[in-house]
Amino acid sequence: MKAHEFTLRFRLATTETQPEGYVERLGDESCDDAMIGIGQNGRIALSFTREAHSARDAVLGAIAAVRRAIPGASLIEAAPDFVGLTDVADILGCTRQNMRKLMVNRGAAIPAPVHEGRPSIWHLAHVLTWLREERHYQIQDALVELAQTTMQLNIAVDDRSSDQSLQTEIRSILA
Repeated sequence: MKAHEFTLRFRLATTETQPEGYVERLGDESCDDAMIGIGQNGRIALSFTREAHSARDAVLGAIAAVRRAIPGASLIEAAPDFVGLTDVADILGCTRQNMRKLMVNRGAAIPAPVHEGRPSIWHLAHVLTWLREERHYQIQDALVELAQTTMQLNIAVDDRSSDQSLQTEIRSILA
């Protein structure tokens, strides 16, 4: 088994709920491998270091445990997923300038950002896959799997609020 490091952010059922009351219940539901952040009313964040056979098992197991401990909690975001150049550089152990040079020099070959601006934001899974396949960086399989899992979770979170008939139409146009 391997340790997987990730963060889950949840919206609580009501903003009046005091997240401090959930700390013991989270421990009872085997979330004692998480640091708990309760800085914003109606929100709770858990930073996990969880042992599991796969990143998928670790993340999905943690979400299930949190939802048992906090009925009505709704996943807002899973990390690592959305990253800027500095985040990628930190993950790879290089400088931001090195990463920027690599991205600027590759032009259209780099993965498209989720948001292009200041700063540009990418899905970590896409960047890691590109760096591994196109630039031959040595990136651990577990990190790629974790990034793919959190990306899929965030896509599912966004999909909850989408207009399904419009999405069907959009998919047919993009196919």
